[in-house]
Amino acid sequence: MKKILLLLLATYWLNANNLPQRIETTIKNITSTDKIELASSVPEGMSGIVIHNYGNGLSAITHTIVTQKNGTAKVLPYSAILHENIPTVKTPVEIKDKIVLGNFYNNALLIAPDAKSYANITKRFKKTWIHPDAYAMDLMKNSEVGISLASLHKFAKLNQVGLVLIATQKTLLILDPISKRFLGELPYRAETTKAMKPFFSRFEQMDISVFGLSEVKIKDYYQAIKDLK
Repeated sequence: MKKILLLLLATYWLNANNLPQRIETTIKNITSTDKIELASSVPEGMSGIVIHNYGNGLSAITHTIVTQKNGTAKVLPYSAILHENIPTVKTPVEIKDKIVLGNFYNNALLIAPDAKSYANITKRFKKTWIHPDAYAMDLMKNSEVGISLASLHKFAKLNQVGLVLIATQKTLLILDPISKRFLGELPYRAETTKAMKPFFSRFEQMDISVFGLSEVKIKDYYQAIKDLK
């Protein structure tokens, strides 16, 4: 009975709490070349883009931003699409430029300990889910053997992932992989203490021997998640 009650509570919380949503606002003030004030109060740690309107129906993304305290944001170069044949937009930020925060928050990656947890959580939220197989393949391609903020950041930029959800035994962590900031957490009760290494994917295990890394030990899933924060 107690186990059923815990499961019902976990389900309730996952349904009752919303994940971070896309927010649109504008630039209210420019305090320096890399810092702006926003017209709306927004949560800290969200990533987004600046869109400049050139008139005559023409607009373009000019910068990336990461929100900070007190309605401010840090301005960074926009680097989601890099190609030698695509010109770089050099327009400086201007007051009243449009800000879109969480522009890819509908695309999410879930890091979970096992297949059952993965299935249960992805059913709770209406997102376009990027399967962790793709992240696992990316790690193997780059001769990496564990989860890191740096690899999640790189993977997210290449695959337009806006949110990463990470399941622990008691919480569901919410990460913006572009800003590398944890935006919050939701209560969650894992149904198992067993976990795949380094995380659930449809590979039985990540074969690191082909990279000459057979002596490297893969961290326990829950310990690897603790080391992220």
